[in-house]
Amino acid sequence: MIEIKNIHKSFGDRPILKDISISLLPGKVNMIIGASGSGKSVLMKLMVGLQEPDSGEILYDGADFVRMDRREKSDIRQQIGMLFQNSALFDSMTVEENVLFPLKMFNPKSPAENLKRVNFCLERVGLSNTNHLYPAEISGGMKKRVGIARAIVLNPKYLFCDEPNSGLDPLTSILIDELIKEITTEFKITTIVNSHDMNSVMEIGDKIVYIYKGNKEWEGDKANILSTDNDRLNQFVFATTFLQQFRDKSRSIKNS
Repeated sequence: MIEIKNIHKSFGDRPILKDISISLLPGKVNMIIGASGSGKSVLMKLMVGLQEPDSGEILYDGADFVRMDRREKSDIRQQIGMLFQNSALFDSMTVEENVLFPLKMFNPKSPAENLKRVNFCLERVGLSNTNHLYPAEISGGMKKRVGIARAIVLNPKYLFCDEPNSGLDPLTSILIDELIKEITTEFKITTIVNSHDMNSVMEIGDKIVYIYKGNKEWEGDKANILSTDNDRLNQFVFATTFLQQFRDKSRSIKNS
């Protein structure tokens, strides 16, 4: 379980996160939503240790990640899988080599055992027999799936996804959402997704946290997000849904 308690973060004299406290549901998809610049990406970076908070606690099963030493933080990081916004694949490596990379760094098993794990993960995301292709030879949606395969190859306890549908068409976005939800349920992973895609929120979000200008404005689930009396959240939901429908219509016209 991940608990965030009274987190503050500033860059210089500019506050980014202000007294954020959240309990994330274990084995579920936790959505952190908000407009660009709201602080949600900074919050994710704090949770995985890419940045340090000014104050507050980030608890992994009760242990404060912020105050851990280097070895303890490394142990936690080995339980974390990351799906980056742009997939962050190594262009000079094949699909197989990209997924194998974390195993070479952290897994002492034999090359044969590691390759078996790579093939299992590629098959799980629907990419069997793509081992020897390079990122330049596959589509954007396939790159995301390779990114997911790499994120789960170490059998993580926690999966962090930063804008997983960024740059994808609506159908591919749905497929990536479904895959994230399936993997979360199947492997009992605690998944944290940064997103401003309300379609994703309504499809796969078990818990939803809305951040506005560094403040936690609302938290709940998709059953009550549409009936909230939070005006800012209502404006965000309406504007985001309208924009997504406009983009989908524009793509449809372009492709017709």
